[in-house]
Amino acid sequence: MDEFTEIFQRATEAIAPDYFHLPVHHAAALYRERVYCYELYHQMRLRWPGNSPYRLNGEVDKRNHPDFEGEPKKKPDFIVHQPGTAENCVVMEVKAAGIAAREATKDLRTLALFTELARYRRPIYLIYGVRAGDDVATAQRCLRDFRYDLPLELWIHEAPGTPAVRA
Repeated sequence: MDEFTEIFQRATEAIAPDYFHLPVHHAAALYRERVYCYELYHQMRLRWPGNSPYRLNGEVDKRNHPDFEGEPKKKPDFIVHQPGTAENCVVMEVKAAGIAAREATKDLRTLALFTELARYRRPIYLIYGVRAGDDVATAQRCLRDFRYDLPLELWIHEAPGTPAVRA
């Protein structure tokens, strides 16, 4: 899907501050991955071409899917695919700034599983938040130590009102 990158960047740029860093009554604002992901899904769907054979889906598990028999039940944050076919484009995991190495490794396993078993062509790891740039080093270190050769795309979305950029 050639237009995915443009849709993705425009959608991240459109995420409002309250969805990026959730205000909390009587406390400091917090990064909440689900809030961010739901808004990212909404913003991507607003830009999705109506004539595209590809569909954007969130948190699709592969329970009872023949390609995933015997594998742990992983649910990536987003997939872009043509349902009912083997035409699989994007598998994406999203994390807020401040990721730990164990979280990054878990996400990389999910991306590798979908890339290996279901042949998703673009595994994307999106890190958002003001310290997202610092977290790229953690993700890159985990990727170097990872046992799979994964054609990973690392993306950073550091602030609302700006598009995500490839690291």
